[in-house]
Order: sequence, then C-alpha cells, then structure tokens
Amino acid sequence: MSILETRRLTWPDEAACAATARGLAARPALREAFVELHGPLGAGKTTFVRHLLHALGVTGRVKSPTYALLEPYDLPGGAVSHFDFYRFDDPQEWEDAGLRDVFAAPGLKLAEWPEKAAELLPTADLHLFIEPGEGDLRRVRLDALTPRGVELLP
Repeated sequence: MSILETRRLTWPDEAACAATARGLAARPALREAFVELHGPLGAGKTTFVRHLLHALGVTGRVKSPTYALLEPYDLPGGAVSHFDFYRFDDPQEWEDAGLRDVFAAPGLKLAEWPEKAAELLPTADLHLFIEPGEGDLRRVRLDALTPRGVELLP
C-alpha cells in the first residue's frame, strides 16, 4: 500500500486534538471511511476517538472497546464502529465476533491497535499516528492511502 498524501500536525494540548476531530467530523467522506489509529499506550488514540464521536453527535460517555473489541454507535449520519484490537490474540476472534460482517457493512470504522489484526483488515483510508511529547504535546502524522483518505486530510 502506498501513501498518497501526508499531513503533519502538532497538538500542544487536548483542545487542539478536539479541533482536529471536529474538522475531520465535518468531512462527508468520513461517513464511509476506515481510519486506523496508531501510537503507544497513553498517546491519545481513545481521546481522539472520543472527541470525534462527540463531534459526530454521540452524547454521553464514550466507552473504550478494549475488552469488548467493538463499540457500535448508530447516528443519524450512519453507523460508527469503534474497534480496539489491543487484547486481540487469535484470528478466530475475528470470525467469532462477526467482524468480517461489520467491516462489510456501510459506516465509519475506527480501529485502535490495528497492527494486532493487520492481516485481517481491509486497506485503511487514513492512518493517524500519534506520538507523545512532553506534557500534553502530541506530534501527529496523517497518511492518506486512498482517494477517500485524501478527502479526509486537513
């Protein structure tokens, strides 16, 4: 897979993370996109997803799918599936959880720790890499891998 375009951002604080999430949520191409989130523990992957889901209209608490693998959301703009493959150990879990069907269905897919299920996942439209710096600082790289991913870039 080749990268079509890349953007680099610096988030000095969580407000900048939230602003990026709001900008992404405003792009119509997001409704059918597959976005992979990469970064070490504590980088802010789930924080970014929470801001994105709230910008898309989710109200209330956004739970991390670390133990469940998947948290689904039905929104007026379409379905959203938030995956966390951190504890993913066995490809059979993919079949048992019905994830093939989820990925085949319409809607936005957001995956944390996608490298744990890489051989099972389709090509992502956008890779978002978050690298922690000092304090709240985050360095972010967004790689578009598809024309839809290019539409999503800030």
